[in-house]
This record gives sequence, C-alpha cells and structure tokens, in this order.
Amino acid sequence: MTQASRRPAVAIYPGSFDPVHFGHIDVVRRAAAIFDRVIVAVYDRPAKNVLFTTEERLTLVRAAVDDMTGVEVAPYVGLTVDYAVQRGARAIIRGLRAAPDFELEFQLALMNRHLSPQIEALFLMTSLEHAHLSSSLIKEVAFLGGQLDGLVPDHVAKALKEKRELP
Repeated sequence: MTQASRRPAVAIYPGSFDPVHFGHIDVVRRAAAIFDRVIVAVYDRPAKNVLFTTEERLTLVRAAVDDMTGVEVAPYVGLTVDYAVQRGARAIIRGLRAAPDFELEFQLALMNRHLSPQIEALFLMTSLEHAHLSSSLIKEVAFLGGQLDGLVPDHVAKALKEKRELP
C-alpha cells in the first residue's frame, strides 16, 4: 500500500482529565507520534465527582496540547467505543502506571472488543517521571496548598489555585 492510498489512522485518548497533568500530556504526545490524528476525548458525564466543568476541562486540555500537530480535543458522552466508531478511530489509547491500572484496563478492553471488535486497545506505559501522577492526588495536593511544579502545566496550576480559593 502506498503512502498516498493509506487511510489516515485515528485514535482516541478518552478520560475525564480532571485536571489534565503531565502524565496525560506525555501519553498524548507519544500517541501523536504513532497516529496521524489523536482525539483527546473529554468525557462529559463521568460517574465520579469532577472539580472542573466539561468546558473548563476542554479549555485546560486544549491549552496543554496546543503545540501538538494532529491532536484534537473534543467532548463526548456515552460508550467510548461508540464514540471511537463515530469518529473513525482505529484504536483507543490508554495510559498504564501500575498493575492495578492494568487489571481495570484489561477488563475494559475486553468489553470494548466485545462491543466493537474493529477498535483496538493500545496501552502506553507511563514515563517513569510521571508514574506517580493521578488527577485525584494532584487535586489533593492543590487543595492542601502543596507545590504543583512538575505535576501540571502552569495554566492548570493557576486554575486549581482559583478553585481552591472559592468559598
């Protein structure tokens, strides 16, 4: 198959991104090096309580990836595999930090394969410098007044600080 006749490969990287952190950004950058287009899919109605609204999360993620070519940020609702099919994606990207992540992601990947066998799950191991990052821990550090340097981009740290200062 020649380069000109090859269909562009699209992947989605779904999550709540509440907030986006350097681990997420690392996964997006690495996925963008593999796929022609990566859609960072911000889930609009996560089951967990979120700190930031969907619009705020979209804005924060867009600012975090604005220097990356072939990366789009969009909201979605419903089943992730349905969204992947709707957007023409070939794969769902997921980041893995440790064994507990794998257990949950393995189960999700098998269910997604059952629902849409044409969509592949692609797991990217987190870079070691980001293995300790999670949005939950970052929010806790932020609300207890801890330093966010090296955890999130400056614009996210500022947004977290503003949320902390709200009554």
